[in-house]
Amino acid sequence: MSVRYTLAYSDTTSFPTNSAQTFNHGFNLPGGAVDELIMRLTVDMNAAADLDGDTSNIIDSMRIILNGETCWDFQAQVAAADDAGPGVFGYLMNSLGKGRSMDVPSGDLAATDLREYYARIPVGRNLAAGISRMEFSLGYAALSAAASAGTLEWWVRYNPAMQTTVTLGAATTFTYTATTQQIVCRVPQNVPGTLAGVLIQTDSNDADEITDIRIVSQSDFAMDIDMWRLLNGDLDNGIAAFIPGTSGTQQTYVCEAVGQIFIPLYSLSLKDDLRMQVTANAGGTLSASPVITSPIAGKPAPAQTQTQSVPTNIAESVLEDSGAQN
Repeated sequence: MSVRYTLAYSDTTSFPTNSAQTFNHGFNLPGGAVDELIMRLTVDMNAAADLDGDTSNIIDSMRIILNGETCWDFQAQVAAADDAGPGVFGYLMNSLGKGRSMDVPSGDLAATDLREYYARIPVGRNLAAGISRMEFSLGYAALSAAASAGTLEWWVRYNPAMQTTVTLGAATTFTYTATTQQIVCRVPQNVPGTLAGVLIQTDSNDADEITDIRIVSQSDFAMDIDMWRLLNGDLDNGIAAFIPGTSGTQQTYVCEAVGQIFIPLYSLSLKDDLRMQVTANAGGTLSASPVITSPIAGKPAPAQTQTQSVPTNIAESVLEDSGAQN
């Protein structure tokens, strides 16, 4: 029942630079009870100001496929190196558990050009014994100047005591206006489980253009965006990020990720799509990404088995080939 860590992938080419980049790779990993995938990224930038906020600000997209199954399908509405605040990807990760998206504090804005960033991505998959396969697509927004070096590593944490699978479904996008509108977030039909929450993003990180949200199946009235921040723990300085210009030797804790909100849904059933009423004070593009969890039942699936025997007998085949039986 012990936890075990395995380094499954490493390269020195898949790091961000001064142009938007997307890297697509795949690698083999041992089967077993995969609790989470840990991404470690280091970037040796040209100057500290090439990335003003935490490193998750430049994670523009991330898709993870394990043995042909899409576990994570993340797409940021806003990803920019000049945002001196928490990134959308980091906000989502830390909404699923504190400490899942972390930079290593390394100095102030004038001196910090080397970044070391970690993302602990929960998946909760029982992979068959033997060799399994992970495919990933990782997109970065552009840094303000070219980076000179970097590394990307993927670690796998095996944990037989894990209790849930986690799936981040593809986002549903919607064009909103300065009014109240109904939004339907589509949920995957082939994924068992319940809705743990939904990440709502807008294409603005300067102001909260969404002012009120009503989850139709869970509330009779619209609830203010700050009330949701109370309910999801954000208001209790629940958002951690590395902001070099604020404090370069420790994490900075804030109470909002402007323009973005994670709504807890308390294991809402998947019998229907997620229906919401959203009120906005401006127009823009919104996306809603469902987070689905389900209890883990059983042990890792057995490897593929053959259903027909193939008898072989070398003595008989030699006899047949020699013609001695004639």
